[in-house]
Amino acid sequence: MFGESTAYSCFSVDDLDAARRFYGDVLGLRVEDTGPEGMRMLNLTLPGGARVFVYPKENHTPATFTILNFEVDDVDRAVDELTGRGVTFERYEGFEADEKGIVRDGHGPAIAWFTDPAGNVIAVLSNG
Repeated sequence: MFGESTAYSCFSVDDLDAARRFYGDVLGLRVEDTGPEGMRMLNLTLPGGARVFVYPKENHTPATFTILNFEVDDVDRAVDELTGRGVTFERYEGFEADEKGIVRDGHGPAIAWFTDPAGNVIAVLSNG
């Protein structure tokens, strides 16, 4: 039924300007302002062309789960670049992370989590 339709994901933030700067300047994604007159929203274009819709919400509550996963060839390099751009990596109970915040437990890809300015969780992980 939906195999041939277009789909996209969405999430909320509490500050569109901060989200625009973070997703555009820090993560390097294409960010476009959109929405009907008087209601500003953002469209993010992910690698590969998928779109994500970002909308403002006054009573925004950050997602407690990972909303975006970015697969990279070199997790260490990605973490170093993001750290250099002011990103702080999260450490979660039950996951042993190294000094950079990367979890390498042998049960899956190397992964590190961080948050956007609205507190939504994002991951960078090894694609190999």
